Amino acid sequence: MATYSLPDLAYDPGALEPHLSARIVELHHGKHHQAYVDGANTTLDKLAAAREAGDYGSIVGLQKTLAFHVAGHVLHSIYWTNLGPDGGDRPTGELADAIDEQFGSFDAFRAHMTQATVSVQGSGWSALVWEPVGGRLLVEQIEDHQDHTILGITPLLCIDAWEHAYYLQYENRRADYANAIWNVVRWSDVAARFEAART
Repeated sequence: MATYSLPDLAYDPGALEPHLSARIVELHHGKHHQAYVDGANTTLDKLAAAREAGDYGSIVGLQKTLAFHVAGHVLHSIYWTNLGPDGGDRPTGELADAIDEQFGSFDAFRAHMTQATVSVQGSGWSALVWEPVGGRLLVEQIEDHQDHTILGITPLLCIDAWEHAYYLQYENRRADYANAIWNVVRWSDVAARFEAART
């Protein structure tokens, strides 16, 4: 059976400085993201053992644990490719047009998503997503990794608001981190995800 694995970073951990320190990127990727990968694989093993034994007493907890770890792995995998040393500025082309149409302007979108990052309750994420039923872009707040999400959406841009994403550098100043992250957003990656989601 296939297992989950930690994707390599496409850049050196120090490449996002000064906006994200090398130490944060190293710990976040190598320790925290790895923990979600390991947790997903361990939970799959436990579910397989429960099936083999015909003992489903733990299935509710295991399903919730699997959702937590796999969603954490997916969101982090997107987060790392959404960022890069060549990031910043603002989107162009069809993504820019869609943002203007759905949010009024890029500045209004950025303010909305920044506030979603800052105000997510506890640990969680903000995400620009494509919602296919309505054919629209939305900003979501995702608590933990999987709570309060709309089914069927495709994440395009994910900003981690868990403390491990910023605390070593920004301490309790989540707003400073939420503003700094825009300097390293790779809009080419977000635009490619947008195109793929619509097709």
